[in-house]
Amino acid sequence: MKVLKEKPTSNDDICEVTCTNPDIINQLQIIIQEDEILGMVDIFKALADPTRMKIAFMLDRAHELCVCDVAAVLGSSMATTSHHLRTLKTMNIASSRKEGKNVIYSLKDDHIRTLIQMTLEHQREKIDDEHK
Repeated sequence: MKVLKEKPTSNDDICEVTCTNPDIINQLQIIIQEDEILGMVDIFKALADPTRMKIAFMLDRAHELCVCDVAAVLGSSMATTSHHLRTLKTMNIASSRKEGKNVIYSLKDDHIRTLIQMTLEHQREKIDDEHK
């Protein structure tokens, strides 16, 4: 049986009393770098597309895949698949190398792999919590 959680009222999301901590505010204002934040947003934007997330997930699991294999798993055209892979490469999420007449893709580095794995773990925990 699925238990529905009550939706919070609008007052549950707002402080009833304004009290700020100037030390924390100043520290955060110093360490937040706009260009870093925008770069992180770009990574999440690239992975926000379901097809590109599937590709990243496949690359995480298989480590390396030819464009042909990715297209076959997705059931999509080589052109569409190449477009998505190129986007992931442009966003520094994937890298590619030529092997004979084929192009082989992989995830750019372990940071991306960790991001995908942690996101999946979070999603699975969320699903488990919903079934309790």
